Amino acid sequence: MPPDAEAVAEQVFAALADPTRRAILAALASGGPATATDLADRLPITRQAIAKHLALLTDVGLVTAEPGERRRIRFRLRSAPMRVAQQYLASLARDWDGPLSALKNHLDRTAPTADPPEGT
Repeated sequence: MPPDAEAVAEQVFAALADPTRRAILAALASGGPATATDLADRLPITRQAIAKHLALLTDVGLVTAEPGERRRIRFRLRSAPMRVAQQYLASLARDWDGPLSALKNHLDRTAPTADPPEGT
């Protein structure tokens, strides 16, 4: 995994830590590209607050701004940073799974066998 993948994953995790940003991403995922005004109509947050969150999501690369009709900016989801974060998590899981499996196997081999209860 490239060294900058960890930095991308860190930015994605920081962006996803905020429930409002997760709600914005969910709204874009379910409703498709939207303007800040469209999103403010769907979510219990002001357009100005949505615009601030969209700016951060754009900086992270989770959304992209594209020109819409009448000079309105529409925001569309981008999956590439999310895939980088998923790959980062998968690599961590691989790093843990091997040693944990080895530990389990070792413990299974070295665990004392239980004697059957008396009188059976």
